[in-house]
Amino acid sequence: MTTTTAPAPVRRGGGVRALYAGNARAILMRSLTATKSSNWAVVLSGFFEPVFYLVAMGYGLGSFVGDLTLPTGETVSYAAFIAPGLLAVSAMNGAVYDSTWNVFFKLHFGKLYQAQLTTSIGPLDVALGEISYALLRGGVYALGFLTVMQVMGLNLAWSAVAAVPAVLLVAFGFASVGMAVTSYLKTFQQMDWVTFVMLPMFLFSATFYPLSVYPEPIQWLIKAMPLWHGVELVRGLTLGVLDPSMYVHVAYYVVMVVVGLTFTTTRLRALFLD
Repeated sequence: MTTTTAPAPVRRGGGVRALYAGNARAILMRSLTATKSSNWAVVLSGFFEPVFYLVAMGYGLGSFVGDLTLPTGETVSYAAFIAPGLLAVSAMNGAVYDSTWNVFFKLHFGKLYQAQLTTSIGPLDVALGEISYALLRGGVYALGFLTVMQVMGLNLAWSAVAAVPAVLLVAFGFASVGMAVTSYLKTFQQMDWVTFVMLPMFLFSATFYPLSVYPEPIQWLIKAMPLWHGVELVRGLTLGVLDPSMYVHVAYYVVMVVVGLTFTTTRLRALFLD
C-alpha cells in the first residue's frame, strides 16, 4: 500500500523573489482556457453592449441633439462625440468585471489563489496574470469597436490609431484598482458597492454630454473620477483634439496601476503567505 502526502508550500525568500516568480503567464493561460470552455458568451456580449448604445444614443437621440461644438471650434456629430466615451466605458466595464466578480469567485469559492500560491507562483504573478487577461480582453474590444467606428466614419483624425494603447491603459488602471478593492471584500453584498461606484461614473463622466453642461462644483467632482480621464483621453485621440492635458490623463492611470498592483500584491501575500 502506498500513501501520498500533499505538497508542502513553497518557501520563498525575502525581497522580490517572495512576490514574483516570473510565472504570470501560467495565470493568464488558465484564464484563457476557462474563457474558451465556458465564458466565451459573456466575453462576446461585452463587445456588443457599446455598439448597441452607440446606435441607440448616437443616432436615435443624436437626431434630436444635433451637432456639438468642440473646444477647438470644430463641429462634430453627436455619434462621433459619444463613441470614444463608450469605448472608454467598455474598457472600464470589461476590466472591472474581470478584476472584481471573476477574482471574487476565485478568491472565496474556487480557492484557486490558495492553491496557486503554494507553488512557485507569487502574489505579483497572480496580480499580473489576472490583469493581463483583462488587458487582452480590453484590447479585443477596442480593436472591434474602433473598426465599427471607422466603418461608420466616426474616427475623425489619424491619431485614432493611438486609441488602442490608450484603452489598454484605461483597462490596466481599472483592473489594478478593481483587483485591489476586491481582495478586501468578503461578501456578495459588499460587491454591490462596485456597481454603486461605476454607475455614476458611467452617467456623469462626460460620456453623453460635454462637461460644461454641469455646474462648476460638479465639474470638479467629475474630474476627480477616473473614467472622465479615460473618456477625455480617448475622445481627444479619435477626434484629433490633442493638447498637453493628455499627459495628465496618462499620469492619472499610471498612478492607478502602481497603487492597484501594490495593494493587490501586499494583500494577497498577507492573506495566503504570511
